[in-house]
Amino acid sequence: MTLAGCTQQTDDGSGGSGDGSGDGGSGSGSDGGLSGTIDVAGSSTVFPLAVEMRSRFREEHPDVSINIQSTGSGGGFQNHFCPGDTDFNNASRPIKEAEQQLCSDNGVEPVELTVATDALTVVANNGADFVDCMTVDELAQIWSEGSKPTTWSEVNSDWPDEELKLYGPTDASGTFDYFHEAVVGEDNEMRRDYQATEQDQQIIQGVANDQYALGYLGFSYYTNNSDAVKALGVDDGDGCVEPSLETAKSGEYSPLSRPLFTYPAKSSLAEEHVAEFARFFVENSTSEDIVAGVVGYVPNDEQRMEEMMNRLETAIEEANA
Repeated sequence: MTLAGCTQQTDDGSGGSGDGSGDGGSGSGSDGGLSGTIDVAGSSTVFPLAVEMRSRFREEHPDVSINIQSTGSGGGFQNHFCPGDTDFNNASRPIKEAEQQLCSDNGVEPVELTVATDALTVVANNGADFVDCMTVDELAQIWSEGSKPTTWSEVNSDWPDEELKLYGPTDASGTFDYFHEAVVGEDNEMRRDYQATEQDQQIIQGVANDQYALGYLGFSYYTNNSDAVKALGVDDGDGCVEPSLETAKSGEYSPLSRPLFTYPAKSSLAEEHVAEFARFFVENSTSEDIVAGVVGYVPNDEQRMEEMMNRLETAIEEANA
C-alpha cells in the first residue's frame, strides 16, 4: 500500500521526458535567466494547482524544467520527498509525525506552506434523483469498516434497495486521510472494499457510469466534471450546505473544507531556481485568476500569504547560511 501511486500521473510541462531525472542544478538559461530542474511529487488534489503555477512560472523562466508527479500525499512523502528524491511534496493534509521522522532520518527538513483551501466533495450519479444531501452520520456509516452497508436502503430507508458502489482515493492520499478523520473519525477504521485509485478522473468515471455509485474527491475535479456527476450537499447538524468556493471560504461547508499545502525541502531552497519557484507559488496563492478561476480552490487571503512568505524567506535564508 505504501507504493500505491508511485506510477501515477506525471507532468513535466517542458517537452522533456518527465521522468524526474534532472540533477536539480541551477545556472544561467539561454536568456541569462534561471535554469535547472525541480522535482515535485505528492497530492493529486494539489496537482492541478501546481501544474498551473508551473505553467505561469515558466512563462518568465522557460529554462526551468519542473517535473510534477501525482502520487498521493502519503505516497509522495514516503517514496519520493523524505528519501530526498524530490524538491517539493504537495499535500492535502499536514505532514504526519512518522513522515517527519522519516524525513529527519534522511536529513530532509520540510517547510510547510499553505497554498489554498479545498472543499472536499461527495459526488453521486446524475441519475440518483433520490439523494441531494447527506448527513455526516450517513457518510460515516457508509464509509466505516464497522458498519459497511451494502445497499443504500441500509443507510436510509427512503433510499432504494440497490447496491452501493463506492469510489475513492487510496490510503496513500491526503484526501483519504482527511475524510477518514473528519467524517469516519480517528477511532474508527475506513472500509477498504471499494474502488480505490489515485486517479481522480477514474472516480468521476466510475460514479458517472453507475446510477447507484458514490465517491469523494477534491472540489477542483468536480468543477471540471460538473456535467458528468452531481455534488451532494453535506449536513453536519445545521442544515444542508453545498460545496462551493464561498461556503468553503466562510467555513459553512463543515467539516469538509480543508487547507492545501506544498512542502519544499529546506536544502533545495539553497538553489535559486527552487527558491524562486517557491516564492512564485506563495505569492500567487492569493490569485483569484489562478487559484479560483482556473483551478477551482479558495485562494489565500493577504494575511495568510504574508505569513507563508515570511516562513519561506526565513527558510531560504537558513538554507543559504
